[in-house]
Amino acid sequence: MRRDRFRMGLSVALLSFVLSGCNSNDGMTADTSSTGDVQQTEVSEKSNEAIIRETEFGKVQGVSEDGVYKWLGVPYGGDTSGENRWQAPTDPEEWSDILDTTEPGDVALQLSADGVVGSESALNLDIYRPENEKEDLPVLVFIHGGNNQTGKAQEISGASFARNQDAIVVSVNYRLGALGFNPLPALKTGTKEENSGNYTMLDLAKSLDWIRENIENFGGDSKNITVSGFSAGGRDVMAMLISPLFEGKFDKAISFSGGMTIADEDNSQEVFAQAIAPLVVEDGLKGTEEEAREWLLEDNPEVKDYLLGLEGDRLVSLMGNAGIRMSVFPHLYNDGTVIPEEGFATENYNAVPLLMLTGGNEFSLFGRFDPYFGKYIADGSIDTDENIAAQYDFVNQYGGQLYSLFNLEESAEKMNKQYDAPIYGMEINFGEDAAVVGEDMAKFGSFHGVFVPLLDTDNQNYAGLVGDAYASEGAIELSEWFQSYIYQLIKNGDPNSDTLPEWTEWTEENRDILFLNADQSNATAEIGQNNFTYEDILNAIDADTTISQEEKAALLSKVLNGRWFSGSLDEKYGNTSDFYE
Repeated sequence: MRRDRFRMGLSVALLSFVLSGCNSNDGMTADTSSTGDVQQTEVSEKSNEAIIRETEFGKVQGVSEDGVYKWLGVPYGGDTSGENRWQAPTDPEEWSDILDTTEPGDVALQLSADGVVGSESALNLDIYRPENEKEDLPVLVFIHGGNNQTGKAQEISGASFARNQDAIVVSVNYRLGALGFNPLPALKTGTKEENSGNYTMLDLAKSLDWIRENIENFGGDSKNITVSGFSAGGRDVMAMLISPLFEGKFDKAISFSGGMTIADEDNSQEVFAQAIAPLVVEDGLKGTEEEAREWLLEDNPEVKDYLLGLEGDRLVSLMGNAGIRMSVFPHLYNDGTVIPEEGFATENYNAVPLLMLTGGNEFSLFGRFDPYFGKYIADGSIDTDENIAAQYDFVNQYGGQLYSLFNLEESAEKMNKQYDAPIYGMEINFGEDAAVVGEDMAKFGSFHGVFVPLLDTDNQNYAGLVGDAYASEGAIELSEWFQSYIYQLIKNGDPNSDTLPEWTEWTEENRDILFLNADQSNATAEIGQNNFTYEDILNAIDADTTISQEEKAALLSKVLNGRWFSGSLDEKYGNTSDFYE
């Protein structure tokens, strides 16, 4: 396997990489070739009134499939290419004929393992609803993962959840990479929101506005919208909770393996200038990369003109080796407008009922497919050599514990005193027992994305990784419980019901987490607490004798370093970074 294929921001991406034999890309779980411009087609309204719906910009025709109505690639924003690059999104142009939304829309321009794919203008969303006449259904908005550099709305299908739970699911495409975030001074010539450099967040705000205004026409309750996201999407959701821009745009929130991240704007400018400097030299504007870097940091109209003239393909190809490290591709800037300068220390949260979820082995995919282990993956020795396996177990155990705390408890602790709404914590441990799930899934345990086949039971993108682990009676019941908890939360703001095990709120006093698991026959749900802290984990690392001191030092400085969750670890072991919130 080519090791450079693993040097991209990772979410479901890495999983697809594994499944496709290195023919996929970060954040993409299926064919991502552009579908071209959305085409209008004249359709008789009498052909199927149920799948023809009105939006404020024109009518759309969807498709009926397996008990679900779907509208795919529905525009929520205007063109973001050309002179509209790095501008706030506008309304889409109105259309007069009925718009065909039966096929996926364009994905955002991004780097894949097979090159650059997608379109620079791809502000569209997918809508799923049950094939019935019910109205005022709760709405679940899903924001895909991919490190805010890759991915697409169809990371999940909302069909099974919509069909099973009588809900509406909306999944969103938005600008990515250096087109979705760019803090360079020369671009700060617009509104305060545009000057923030957080263009992805402006897109997501626009999509939520569209949903508020239009979802009633699809049978949704515009006053009951839950915003959710996975991985980078989960971190975007957490940023929404502190952003004045998102006040009043949603009613509940779910962060699937998200956590709190922001980036210092000044340091981020240095990273972007350093990344773009080789292009400036290549284009003959400056003689050296240092001269180019200094020029890119100027508040200079010529710099802006140059950046606007760059091909999008070249921009989205930059900083592709992030691997959940903010220092490589910094984003979510604390600009003081879209995100407060004080970050998550703010006293002003958009407090709504909140669910934060983590898997028990969140680092397993990131660790196993880190370049450090590349040659051992290629020759299979990661599973046969006891010493190599012990090194992987080391990063899996401690990285998993650190990542779990980051995703859930660290966030709850930071926000608790300023957050005037219920917080619910969930940890999924399904996948850790080989006797239950088989050897394939047990290698990864309750991995980053373990919830996806529970929420999207039609999803086959994980089959090559987990085999038939989700086909047992216990896993099927686990999916039913999981979907029911989610449905109760998005409908009522409380995940509990008479048919489910009780789930108590997380508080500073009880620190309650709902732990979900399943054996071959039955699901289990238990309220409990994690029995470790950051300090406990660092002490355990020091005391660990399963690998040599030299191997431990290498893993701490090359694999576990600089990750979202690594602040305390890097401080203790001398791995410096200027990008922690």
